[in-house]
Amino acid sequence: MEPIILASMSPRRFELMSKLGLDFQVIPSDITEVIPKSSDSPGELVTKLALHKASDVAGKLEKALVIGADTLVVLEEMIFGKPSGPDEAVNMLKALSGKTHSVYTGIAIIQVSTGQTETGYCETKVKFKPVSTAEIQSYVATGEPLDKAGAYGIQGKGGALVAGIEGCYFNIVGLPLSQLADMLQKFQVSIWRQ
Repeated sequence: MEPIILASMSPRRFELMSKLGLDFQVIPSDITEVIPKSSDSPGELVTKLALHKASDVAGKLEKALVIGADTLVVLEEMIFGKPSGPDEAVNMLKALSGKTHSVYTGIAIIQVSTGQTETGYCETKVKFKPVSTAEIQSYVATGEPLDKAGAYGIQGKGGALVAGIEGCYFNIVGLPLSQLADMLQKFQVSIWRQ
């Protein structure tokens, strides 16, 4: 079997991939994470960003199955990536407070030897409870929100901001496991046969 490569430095994606029991390595892409101005839908945008990351790593290898992923938070028509600092994190969380937003994760898998490529995305709706400015500032002061799209981590203290979700929980963390497992099947990789 070809080596499986995760084109991401995200510790959350590493942890989620590990849950599937797959033998894989991490080779992060050198792509600078910038959300381009685009007329694409959020699903199309995260899929393109994931493909960009996977292609960057695949271009450096001769034989591998490269998995790229990208996650964005969308409120109405505003797209939130990772905050540039604490002030932006506070502003993002104030915007999300008391509202429902969508989390999109794009996935791209490239088989380097054949060029076979599969892409897709997952959307999960997340309802935030109303959160006070003091609570937001205290949360941002923990540092947890600073490396996460939308400035919160549902798997950490940020989970206390969430009133409910509709869809895949793992998608919010950064990698929809069910969808990834289905996509890997197209490359004859089964999480059930090791």
